[in-house]
Amino acid sequence: MELAHSLLLNEEAYNQLGEFQKAEFIFEWLQFLEKLLPVTNRADIRENQKKLVEQLTSLLNTSPGPPTRRLVAKNLAVLYSTGDTFSVYQTIDKCNELIRSKDDSPSYLPTKLAAVVCLGYLYKKLGRILGNSFTDTVGNVLKAMKNAESQGRYEIMLSLQNILNGLGAAAIPCHRDIYKAARSCLTDRSMAVRCAAAKCLLELQNEAVFMWSTDLDSVVTLCFKSFEGSNYDVQLAVSKLLGTVLARAVTSKQATASTRQNFRRISLEDAMDLLGTGFLRGSCGFLRASGDMLKGTSSVSRDVRVGVTQAYVVFVSTLGGQWLERNFSAFLSHILDLVSQSHPKAIQTQTDAICCRGCVSFILRATVGGLLGEKAQIAAAKEICQAIWKLKKVVDAAMSDSNLETRITTTDITASQHVLVCTLQELGSLIHGLGTTAAPLLQDSSTGILEAVISVILHPSISVRLTAAWCLRCIAIALPSYVSLLLDRCIERLNVLKSSPEAVTGYSFAVAALLGAVKQCPLGIPHGKGKVIMTVAEDLLRSASQNSRISLQRTQAGWLLIAALMTLGPAVVQNHLPRMLLLWKCIFPSSPKDLETEKTRGDSFTWQVTLEGRAGALCAIKSFVSHCAGLLTDEVVQRLLPPLPSAVDLLTQLSSIYKLYGNTLKSSSTIYRHKLYELLAVLPPKTYEGSFSTVLKELVADLTVPDSQIDASAFLLPPLCHVNDLLLLGPLLQETDHRYIEEQLLLGNSMAGGSLEYDPYSIYEKVAKGDSVPKPLPPVLSVISAATRLFGVIFSHIAESQRLQVLEQLLDSIKQTKGSRQQIVQLNVLSAFSTSLKHLASCKGSLSPEEVRRSALTLVMGALESNNPLLRCAAAECLARLAQVVSDSAFTAGLAQVSFDKLKSARDVVSRTGHSLALGCLYRYLGGIGSIQHLNACVGILYTLSQDSTSPDVQAWALHSLSLTIDLAGPLFHVHVEPTLSLVLMLLLTVPPAYTEVHQSLGRCLNALITTLGPELQGSSTTVSALRTSCLLGCAVMQDNPDCLVQAEAISCLQQLHMFAPRHVNLSSLVSCLCVNLCSSYLLLRRAVVGCLRQLVQREAAEVSEYAVALVKESREDFTPDVNIREIGLEGALLSLLDKELDQRLCQDIKETLSHMLTSMAVEKLSFWLKLCKDVLAASADFNTVASLDTTQEEETAKADDASVLTSASDERSHPFSNPRWSTRVFAAECVCKIISQCENADSAHFDITLAHERKQRDSRDDFLVLHLADLIRMAFMAATDHSDQLRLSGLQTLLIVVRKFAAVPEPEFPGHVILEQYQANVGAALRPAFASETPPDVTAKACQVCSAWIASGVVSDLNDLRRVHQLLVSSLVKAQAGKEAQSQQYNESTSTMEILAVLKAWAEVYIVAVEKQKNRSDAHSHSLKIANPTEESYRDTASSASGLLELVQADLGTLSKLWLAALQDFALLTLPSEYASQLPAEGGTFYTAETIENARPHYYNSWALILYATALWLTSTGFIVVDPDEGVANLSRPVTPTTMCQDSSSRPLVKSPEDVNTDRFHLILGISVEFLCSPRSDAAMENITSCLRALQALFDVPWPRSKIGGDQELSIELLNVLHRLILTRESPDIQLAALEVVRLILFAAQEHVKEKRRSAEVDDGAAEKETLPEFGEGKDTGGLVPGKSLVFATLELCVCILVRQLPQLNPKLTCSPAVQSGKHLLLSEDGSRLVSAALVILSDVPAICSPEGSVSVLPTILYLIIGVLKETAVKLQDGQLPLTVAASLQALRGLLSSPMARAEKSRTAWTDLLRSALVTVLDCWDQADGLLQELDEISLLTAITIFVVSTSPEVTTMECLQKRCIEKFKLTLDSKDPFVQHKCYQLLHSIFQHPNKTVSYPYIHSLASSIVGKLRETEKAKPENAAELQVIQEGIKVVITLIATAEEEHRAHLVACLLPILISFLLDENALVSATNSAKYLHEFALQNLMQIGPQYSSVFKKLIASSPTMKARLESAVKGNQESIKVKTAKHAKNPAKSASIQLKTNFL
Repeated sequence: MELAHSLLLNEEAYNQLGEFQKAEFIFEWLQFLEKLLPVTNRADIRENQKKLVEQLTSLLNTSPGPPTRRLVAKNLAVLYSTGDTFSVYQTIDKCNELIRSKDDSPSYLPTKLAAVVCLGYLYKKLGRILGNSFTDTVGNVLKAMKNAESQGRYEIMLSLQNILNGLGAAAIPCHRDIYKAARSCLTDRSMAVRCAAAKCLLELQNEAVFMWSTDLDSVVTLCFKSFEGSNYDVQLAVSKLLGTVLARAVTSKQATASTRQNFRRISLEDAMDLLGTGFLRGSCGFLRASGDMLKGTSSVSRDVRVGVTQAYVVFVSTLGGQWLERNFSAFLSHILDLVSQSHPKAIQTQTDAICCRGCVSFILRATVGGLLGEKAQIAAAKEICQAIWKLKKVVDAAMSDSNLETRITTTDITASQHVLVCTLQELGSLIHGLGTTAAPLLQDSSTGILEAVISVILHPSISVRLTAAWCLRCIAIALPSYVSLLLDRCIERLNVLKSSPEAVTGYSFAVAALLGAVKQCPLGIPHGKGKVIMTVAEDLLRSASQNSRISLQRTQAGWLLIAALMTLGPAVVQNHLPRMLLLWKCIFPSSPKDLETEKTRGDSFTWQVTLEGRAGALCAIKSFVSHCAGLLTDEVVQRLLPPLPSAVDLLTQLSSIYKLYGNTLKSSSTIYRHKLYELLAVLPPKTYEGSFSTVLKELVADLTVPDSQIDASAFLLPPLCHVNDLLLLGPLLQETDHRYIEEQLLLGNSMAGGSLEYDPYSIYEKVAKGDSVPKPLPPVLSVISAATRLFGVIFSHIAESQRLQVLEQLLDSIKQTKGSRQQIVQLNVLSAFSTSLKHLASCKGSLSPEEVRRSALTLVMGALESNNPLLRCAAAECLARLAQVVSDSAFTAGLAQVSFDKLKSARDVVSRTGHSLALGCLYRYLGGIGSIQHLNACVGILYTLSQDSTSPDVQAWALHSLSLTIDLAGPLFHVHVEPTLSLVLMLLLTVPPAYTEVHQSLGRCLNALITTLGPELQGSSTTVSALRTSCLLGCAVMQDNPDCLVQAEAISCLQQLHMFAPRHVNLSSLVSCLCVNLCSSYLLLRRAVVGCLRQLVQREAAEVSEYAVALVKESREDFTPDVNIREIGLEGALLSLLDKELDQRLCQDIKETLSHMLTSMAVEKLSFWLKLCKDVLAASADFNTVASLDTTQEEETAKADDASVLTSASDERSHPFSNPRWSTRVFAAECVCKIISQCENADSAHFDITLAHERKQRDSRDDFLVLHLADLIRMAFMAATDHSDQLRLSGLQTLLIVVRKFAAVPEPEFPGHVILEQYQANVGAALRPAFASETPPDVTAKACQVCSAWIASGVVSDLNDLRRVHQLLVSSLVKAQAGKEAQSQQYNESTSTMEILAVLKAWAEVYIVAVEKQKNRSDAHSHSLKIANPTEESYRDTASSASGLLELVQADLGTLSKLWLAALQDFALLTLPSEYASQLPAEGGTFYTAETIENARPHYYNSWALILYATALWLTSTGFIVVDPDEGVANLSRPVTPTTMCQDSSSRPLVKSPEDVNTDRFHLILGISVEFLCSPRSDAAMENITSCLRALQALFDVPWPRSKIGGDQELSIELLNVLHRLILTRESPDIQLAALEVVRLILFAAQEHVKEKRRSAEVDDGAAEKETLPEFGEGKDTGGLVPGKSLVFATLELCVCILVRQLPQLNPKLTCSPAVQSGKHLLLSEDGSRLVSAALVILSDVPAICSPEGSVSVLPTILYLIIGVLKETAVKLQDGQLPLTVAASLQALRGLLSSPMARAEKSRTAWTDLLRSALVTVLDCWDQADGLLQELDEISLLTAITIFVVSTSPEVTTMECLQKRCIEKFKLTLDSKDPFVQHKCYQLLHSIFQHPNKTVSYPYIHSLASSIVGKLRETEKAKPENAAELQVIQEGIKVVITLIATAEEEHRAHLVACLLPILISFLLDENALVSATNSAKYLHEFALQNLMQIGPQYSSVFKKLIASSPTMKARLESAVKGNQESIKVKTAKHAKNPAKSASIQLKTNFL
């Protein structure tokens, strides 16, 4: 194929190919040429033009296929338009010649067609350049059309369209001729020709004025005719033509000079009347009303009516949304007029009326719902409401007529009913779509929407009453705050008007509809409403028999209410269950005898009431079973069963009753039958096993002797067919934008679609789509559909013998019927059997005996050859299910063989299509095709069938079947891939475009092939690349196909290719194809486009976006998308599509696509994305009445601030988004949140304004989020103050995120302030409306969260500013104090729980922050006192804000603490396991009611943690001391306190002692924490765990709780075990550290307890002998620790767990393994070090809670761990710092060694031994590390040794061998070259030399003193170079001075004599001082200072020495003199000196 890529055709390569390859090669070349010509140099083209023209024109003679001829034509046109045009006339002549040719053979046809296509494209591209030649051409083409067949007519029409397009106004001379030709084609037999003619006429009307002036009437009539017998494509094309022509006629300007005089402009009314005639009278013309019409018998054909309906929509869409706004009232009155009494013929039968209503609703939905923005929709709703009022007046007038006779006969009532149904339906849909945005509309009393709807509930027509109820339901879902209100109002009216039949049914419908809406209102209704409704229902049922005039209505209403009540779910129904079961039991006779007597007694009216009542009862039970499955316990099922046999008995009696009482009972009995079947289908089959055979008999009778002669296949079968197979049956069964009205066409003329009045019980059921009305079928059909479902259930549960009987009976009944009736029976039977196979498959049943299988097969095979294609589809699916259920390979092979044999012999289309599909489906449920023979046979037969060009149907079905086979065969199909691909390509290139179904099947085949090849498509071998090229070629052919669904297939093929071989798909051309089809009128194409985009942007979002914009900029002339990609990019285009699109699935895909684009591009294109979101959000700002915020109670300043916020609205009026829907705005707000989180992951500069400015200056293209902060706040503000509640929630969420992310960003221009501070007015203004009284609780709860975040963020430091937001929380607190008593009756009680808890949580957060700030402040204060000069200013600032915040909270703390405790008690009760349910208080808790306990749970789970922490902080702040005097049981919490939970009220103490109250609180907090920490759910938020641990820390920070836990060992151990598990399961270091802190406090508490016990024992037994004192602490006298009972053991476990996790080398088991023995030291992370340090601190405290014996048993472990850590982490760091862990281990070691246990008598010897061993271990580390000496930190080890020497009792370290080794180490270290090490060594020796015990210190002094003095003497010569060396000398001198002090008298003089010369040698004379280095100067001063001190102390020695050395004396004197002279300077230096040395001292001094 590469050879085809050249400018001229490579004829050499071409001639070597076979016939079919030639076609492929040509197509590939032409495709390449199409891309190449526009970009080739003009000169090159001219050079090759002659040859190219020859090659292209010669192709015309090779009979090219449709795609090839189109490409030839396009290329010729481009070639002439870019090259020279002189030979173009020859080409045109040649084409004309080919067209004139007399050769009529089929083989010559493609050549003629190619010539026609060529002419079209040449004229389209070159247009007027071609001068006047067009008259001949058009004449010639039109002449050829006279005897052309359908393909010819089709191509000629399209060519003429192209010619007209190219010539424009120049073609006027030919307009009439073309118009005549197109007229005849518009009513052609072939649908494709009709479509082409419509397109041609659409092009013609651009210039041909007569079409929309003089000839308008005939054009309209013609279009009506064209609709007759049309298909979906024709309807779309013709309705577009009709709508456009009429719109043109209405908008055209007055006649200009050029047009003729007889031009007439028509008014809007005329235009709509023209459409109206088509709608009402069909295509029989205006004047020539046929006889039928006059007789009133003919009904308008559905096709025409549906076509006209679509034309209405096109008409309005063409005129546009603004036009509709202006002319809405005229439009509305016209549309409603279509179903009014002025045209009785249109609505003479119920069927017609339902169809017409459907059309009218569709027109209103598509125009009002699709074209208008929210503002205009509100205006439209008002208009519709006016229409309702008008109609209401008419009805009232008619109803009030006193004369009963006239009242009954008035036609006005029935007349108005259909109009009312349409208006109410549209009003409901409108408000449903507007959501809470419609609030102002409903509050507007002048419109009175609610009054209007409620007033028509009393309308005499049942369908109006039902629709009004439905409309109320829509209002309730849109505005949840109205649900309770409306319910109350309707129940109240129902009670008042009990005696009016209309009122009883109307208001009961309304109540039922509203109950159905509750499921969709998350805020629910008050729980008590259930009780009210149950009472009303019982009352109605009881009073039904009192008044026969309304007994029927009351019975129906009572059961309807009960059935609707069930939808509220188990929580509500539970309480009413006994009453309902009683009613259920009473409505059926209790024995068969009673039923007999009933039969003899009643009359037709009582039977009607009885049957209605029983049907209602069945319905209520079905509703109960469906919605309250949780309550279906065995006991309840037992109570449900008794009436069932009686109900079934009545079913069998129905026919006899029916005979007795005649026709009046017909509908009641049908409804009863339907409801019984429905109930049985949902009950477990076991429950009515006894009635199986009875019910089956009835079912078989219903299926085989149906009442109706209606073919219901369109209802019954689609659910039973496989979705993929339905594609074969054309667009009517697929999802389209017109599905709503297309259904009518599917059903045939004999029946209408469903409608609400057929089954009032559907009013409370959930609807498939949000705002569309439920459409139950007519009862006759519902029965059949219920019967098929129930048959499926029962058949799969009966015995096998019975199955055979049933099947034979069904087969017989099919045989016995004839004609159309036979088809209906066959249809019913197949549906029932198919359902039963589905059931069998799902319960793994089987069909075993051979006879059963045979009968089943006969049944299915019969249907497989039915004339109804739907039935064939269903039969093929049924066959697949049969194979699945039998699951026997021989049987399956047999089935296949039957089809093979049939296909070989059959010649008729029906059996060939049916059996070919059967082959494709057969293995669908068997896990794919496994047999190669079967596959080969299938493929062979399907190949043959798919090439049968005589029947496109056979081709389409065979190819579809082939695509299924490819999918099912999987890898087995590889052998067939190449031939199949060739076949598909050949057909794509040759099948005429009119056969769209064949092309669609080909697309599915190609898709399946691509999937089979999969990732192999990436390969580079020649075979793979040939396959790939073929696939791409196939896609290209399909992309060029005029049919939209074929294009959709092409897109999904390319999508597959892009997934498997992304490099080989040309992304730019794919993206341009997607953009062009983004707004297609075909839903499936739009879905394919967005689905493909969604996949592309996951990998290459940026490229896709660029290509889209680039495409628009090049903007080819044929591409004008409906959305403006140029300005707002692809992203904006998708957003505006999202706003207009109504299909849910598509909207979801668009959202996902945008999310992917945002994720990958938002950071790079930040401004662009933010502007998009802002445009969407701001587009609605003008619609918001934001200024109506309630600011009365605020001070004036706040008003001014808010006003400035509100007036800064954007001035741009040219919004790219006009009035977007609220859902789009919500999505935009969510996008803003996503953008913030993307930026957070991207770069810190997004949240740092200084950095952002710097970077922006460096590169202006950089963009940072912080620079857009004002926009973010503005967007959040706009959203948070909208009318739509969902948008308010999103806005508040955005605000919350902004506050959290930007709270800490400082404002560079005002140091000490943050950047958010300037927006406090905006934040205040955004929050205030959320606290208004009418705001829904969920919004208020969210706002509380924002308030607390704002206050806690510390953005605002000024208390007065904070007060505004604080005030909002205070106002909510007042509400919360009222508790559940003061609940609004608007929503469910759980919502008030949600709100109160949100308030308490917000306060808790504020309080926690205030306390933390206060704590940090006091820490900072104490810290600042240590620093000489704290920065007063900043300190004062933070101090004031922290204390201020606490003061703010303090005021309400009394109230808050009570509420917090109450909330925690509630939470504690709710977390009890279910077995304690009986012990819960009957009336609920403080903030929840017992009934709504399940709904309240999540709210408690959401907020308990912070409340717990706040409560703990509050309790600790009072130190558990304060107990309010009034806080006995009465006030702690109204219903219950934890201790009184299980007592009854009489035994409660009247007032509790403070100790008891405290204990309760302590256990409450501890209990909740332990319960949660024991098993935090895996999804538990980390914040909850942290809060819980912090609460425990706070709790144990004060003595009283510590005393409680210290004294309760079991409790402590349990807590430690819980914490241990937490540490094991949660990796977060913060959580582990917090847990360790709690452990430390628990241990501390235990220590205090042990100390206390020891102390009290000593006090008590003061006189007794010390020996007899009992031992306290663990381990008692034996030292044994029992795991599980021992606190010490638990603590050790936990610490070991932490240490070993961080330092696995500590685990002795591991140490032997080679992995650990590398000897390398690990540097821990900072978190790791902190954890290890915390664990060591705990370890060193453990011995304190042991008895002496106990301490001995734990000591080895502790020492091992501490020294282990030291050994593993003692590594030298760069700056000489000690690692944190080393510092901690030394600290721990010191704590341990100085433990009193080391000196206690009982443990002393053991401790001494152990400590010696430990010391040896430390020394050994040193020796082992010799090889690694450079790494090990000798100072740490030396410090450890020193700690041993100084802190233990002398006998530990004075052992000679140990002492010697220690001294060795010191000697070694003293000789170190590192001054830092020397310095430290001197410090450590200093502490040893000072040891009071001589036995300890002397050996060291003896061994080391001389070397120290020696070292100092050396420094006389080498003066210190730097500060470090200086410090070493200073430290050395300090050591010697200490030695002198400790030495005995006789040695002192000697030592002083050694020291003085050294000191004097450091002195400098005046001259030297000036030039000396800093170090030398400091040393000079240090020496002088020491001399001054030592001199007087040891004066004799001093004098002697000075006298003996004159040089020394001179030196000293000059130094002293110099010192006295500059004493002031010296002081300054003295001040510096200590500071200097201090700054370098080690931070951790252990000694």
